Amino acid sequence: MSENNIESSLKEQFESNKNLKLTTYLVGGVVLLVIASFAYYQFMWTPNNEKSKASYFEALNYAEKDSTDLAIDLLKPSVKKYDGKVGGEIAQFTLARQLMAKGEFSKAIEELEGVDLDDEYLSVMSIGLQGDCLSEMKKYEEAETMYIKAAELGNNDFTSPMYFFKAALCAEKTGDIETASHLYKNIENNFTDFANQKSIKKYIARVNKK
Repeated sequence: MSENNIESSLKEQFESNKNLKLTTYLVGGVVLLVIASFAYYQFMWTPNNEKSKASYFEALNYAEKDSTDLAIDLLKPSVKKYDGKVGGEIAQFTLARQLMAKGEFSKAIEELEGVDLDDEYLSVMSIGLQGDCLSEMKKYEEAETMYIKAAELGNNDFTSPMYFFKAALCAEKTGDIETASHLYKNIENNFTDFANQKSIKKYIARVNKK
């Protein structure tokens, strides 16, 4: 699957989600799509990682079926055994997502900080998901920092506006209206499709009234 096809599939799933919130739970299917797409590409061209692939594949199936505890039980030994290999890193990323699903946000952050994958979307989402964990813990200033980092690292029309938007919401939470306004206007000026989809002008108008 080419990068363009992956990005197209991601955008289609993202655009179907009309109620984006601070967390990424509602785009969990997108995250799993990124994992599956990346894994397919890597293991087509990196056969030496085949054993590490097998280590997490069953757990990914459980994750897709929302069998969180079963997925976690399978992922933990895979992370430990194949640390540094592609399969081990994907297992760690998936483990973090499952810990988030259980509300174990501090543990999820620990796992996400250890993920090291040579893929734009997964690298960006590892940072963005840390922002989601922090926002769930009501650490909005820290979450805003992570979202901006993710947005600037990705530098694309899919993840960048999504994370700038989340950063703006966090800025509103902390009362930093100037930053929120700046972020919303950045989306309006540089990410037209996302701005239109989210009716970004209403957010700009909202913060300008505060």
